[in-house]
Amino acid sequence: MNHATPEGDSDSPSAAAAGHFVLRLYVTGSNARSAQAIKNLRQICDEYLSGRHELEVVDIYQRPEAAREFQLIAAPTLVRLLPVPLRRIVGDLSDQHKVLVSLEIRSPHEPDVAGER
Repeated sequence: MNHATPEGDSDSPSAAAAGHFVLRLYVTGSNARSAQAIKNLRQICDEYLSGRHELEVVDIYQRPEAAREFQLIAAPTLVRLLPVPLRRIVGDLSDQHKVLVSLEIRSPHEPDVAGER
């Protein structure tokens, strides 16, 4: 399950898709849910953002102050720092289409990988 939260006004998906992405994934230790979120995000970055992203994985057990910075209440949480506006996605990032739409890499009207909306 993934939940996205925009922070501020949004530009068009095509504008965001053309830019450089700075992503930060907050996880809780090395459990299965964290590992799945990391795997899913790396797959998305490799396939859709190759050469135009920075990814930092933050373990909030080791750096609890990092969770306070963005007032995180659940993990895993992906925070898109750039392009603005800041966006958050909570969950293991398993629904690739929702993640791509939430990150504004893909329009919500484009079909997902399986050809469904």
